[in-house]
Amino acid sequence: MSEEAAGGLPSKKVLGLFALAMINVAAVLSIRNFPSMAVYGWSCIGWYILGAVLFLIPISLAGAELATGWPEGGGVYAWVKQAFGEKGGFTALFCEWSNNLVWFPTVLSFIASTLAFALTPALANSSWYMFSVMMIAFWGTTAIAYFGEETSTKFGNIGVILGSIIPAILIIILGVWWTTSGAAIVLPPFSVSAMVPTITLATLPFFSTIILLFAGMEMAGFHALETRNPQKDFPMAMAVSAIIIVVCTVLATLAIAFVIPADQLNLASGVMQAIEYFFKAAGIPGLVGPMALLITLGGVVSLAAWLIGPAKGLGVVAEEGNMPPMFDRTNKYGAPVAVLVIQALIGSAISLLYVFLPSVNQAYWILSAMTVELLCIGYILVFASVIKLRYSQPDTPRPFRIPGGMAGVWIVGGLGLFGTAFAFVVGLMPPSYFPTSGWVYVGSVLLGTFLLAVPPLVFLKFKKPGWLKKAGDRQ
Repeated sequence: MSEEAAGGLPSKKVLGLFALAMINVAAVLSIRNFPSMAVYGWSCIGWYILGAVLFLIPISLAGAELATGWPEGGGVYAWVKQAFGEKGGFTALFCEWSNNLVWFPTVLSFIASTLAFALTPALANSSWYMFSVMMIAFWGTTAIAYFGEETSTKFGNIGVILGSIIPAILIIILGVWWTTSGAAIVLPPFSVSAMVPTITLATLPFFSTIILLFAGMEMAGFHALETRNPQKDFPMAMAVSAIIIVVCTVLATLAIAFVIPADQLNLASGVMQAIEYFFKAAGIPGLVGPMALLITLGGVVSLAAWLIGPAKGLGVVAEEGNMPPMFDRTNKYGAPVAVLVIQALIGSAISLLYVFLPSVNQAYWILSAMTVELLCIGYILVFASVIKLRYSQPDTPRPFRIPGGMAGVWIVGGLGLFGTAFAFVVGLMPPSYFPTSGWVYVGSVLLGTFLLAVPPLVFLKFKKPGWLKKAGDRQ
């Protein structure tokens, strides 16, 4: 979902191992997902290890091979199109874009609930407050995206530092202080058995959270050609970034779990709940507001960078005549203005769930589940593509290849396929505390996923020759 995901050839800049690893850390590490895993205490460690084996490592390796073999514009569209044709490539890319439509409101809810801690924390329970702030943030960041990729990237770089890395490190430091200060820890004593996930119908839906948490690891694969020795440097960078991401994620999640009882966690604002607990215990409650503003600003700035990338990806598809030419219209800054407005309107409509559903947590879970379902569709196609292309295009140069020959490709691709397919299924299971009927939850998720995944088939069905001509004459 980054700008590289939308297309664009790698630059000639040479990246060192550490710089390449930091690209993944910046793209994937997000504190907003920690509370949803903190409710499982010590067993979150086992869940994260499971997610690393079944998704994090496979998508890192598959993305590296595909990005170095087919670095042309379109990202996943180019990769999957090579393996399964135009229909498959369009579907994969569109799921990547439409997934953003339901991802935006969940991020916006995090921004709004975090801002509430700088004003009045009780505001986070007001649907009208949430919706109002979400719309201001959403349309404000859309306006920033109007000024193009370069401006959005600058804001995004700052946002990653302010909104993810610094808060995650701070949470870990405060967690260490909490445990060494003699303060009460709400978790039971640690044991190896406590790390093992309890697999029940109630806990399975949290496996899909792992997919949402680690989604985006494949995006660093677009930088594989920028290293001096992709075959050696890239897998090492992936290992370093995976370790950093998993360690920071596990420690920060545990820090939250140490402080806040599971039944008191609010999925949208749990991070600020933990920081408020920490700062009050440390005798510095006055810093809660400034920290909330910092995280809010980081979230808004980061969101501005993520808005434009997938939208530009649709321009590649439109340029090939697969969508009406309006999707390929850009302004003088190179921003796809029509797509930006369309996605802002759709995202705003989806955000209304926060008004009509009886609690923010319900809307958060439904939207997060739809995000995972759409991501899984795209990732299933990507993992299948890396396997098929080893057979259909074995001689295509790949500066980075998944180690182990065909057996290695099948292991990596197979683990990824199993992980994402399993996540798709369990993503349909409602959380144990979801208050309404499970059928309502499943129906809402499936309907939303279908509506946001099927448009490519409709566009291709009614494709017109004039679309290609107009796309070629785009402004």
